[in-house]
Amino acid sequence: MLAAFFFLETGFWGKGCPGSVEAASGENAEELQLQYEEYRQRFDAIGQVSDIPGQDFNIIGSQVFPVTLETYGEILFIPALDAKYNRMAIFLADADEKIVYKTDQLESNNRNKGELRQPNQGIAAVSFQDVDGDGLTDIVLITTCKNEKEAFFRDTYKVGEVLFRKDQGFYRDWRLSDKINRFSMNKSIRFVTSFVRDGNSVEFLYTATTQDELLRQGFEIFNELCYWRDFEKMGRLRVVPGIYSMADYDVFMIYLVNEQGYIVWSFQPMRDYDNLYALKGITCRDIDGDGLKDIVVLARYSYEDDNNELVITSDYDIYYQRTGGFYADTEFKKLYQSVEEDTMEGLVQKARAFWGWSA
Repeated sequence: MLAAFFFLETGFWGKGCPGSVEAASGENAEELQLQYEEYRQRFDAIGQVSDIPGQDFNIIGSQVFPVTLETYGEILFIPALDAKYNRMAIFLADADEKIVYKTDQLESNNRNKGELRQPNQGIAAVSFQDVDGDGLTDIVLITTCKNEKEAFFRDTYKVGEVLFRKDQGFYRDWRLSDKINRFSMNKSIRFVTSFVRDGNSVEFLYTATTQDELLRQGFEIFNELCYWRDFEKMGRLRVVPGIYSMADYDVFMIYLVNEQGYIVWSFQPMRDYDNLYALKGITCRDIDGDGLKDIVVLARYSYEDDNNELVITSDYDIYYQRTGGFYADTEFKKLYQSVEEDTMEGLVQKARAFWGWSA
């Protein structure tokens, strides 16, 4: 499963240019190249701990601590943010404060494609353990990034990855990093290691084509909440909600399955929440008055806030049926934020009133 794929790229930008920068093109490409070269010179000039602030990197003091690694012995783990472009860097320093290893080739430095500036905010969690079973200690890292999309409710989001140990230094497998973050397996260190070390994965929740495939992979259907409905544009379908449990998290999904057992549509109401705490209800009714059945989901979710404290909140999603399938509501969501006292009936009435009718 694991393979040594380095994230360093070559080409017009030169050796070691991150994908976020190499993706740039157009009139500002030359200027961006010069900016990257200036940044790279500052990063490459760091050879001692004292050089880190001297080269305009801000050390994240709360996450600096000693750790013992093979061949290095006892070293100091030092994360830092570039003050100019907000790029995350990891440094390892020995007892003489000499930098014995450093890298900025991190997944969180490739969030804003085509840009040097990245949305890094800090370190959410870090763990040192042998993940790939080669007897060498790897680094499991989860960073926090600033959320720049209005569609999400949280100010920050997590980016996870593993730095695998090699004889000299570390490497990262971009394919694993991609899956960790594309399928939201970045919620905690346990979630990351459950995927990378133990081989568990939620990927099948997004790629399965039949209900039987979901069941074979361990998806638990809420049978008491399953029912058949005639969706005008899509025919008779079974609404199938359920969860897949992985690393103490319940990942919530809803599927629409036809009479032959094939999945014709899927929904992930959890979005960037960590865990389904309780499902309050699912209903299929016309919300926007176009004569087509829509889907409303009301649930309680849990997540860790920026202070690593557990938060439980109520939230909802509305999916409007259209000719080509279902599309998530964004308009009513801007107007009404869910509260703990919400009931399904009350929510439906509010949503219908937004669209100018009730029944």
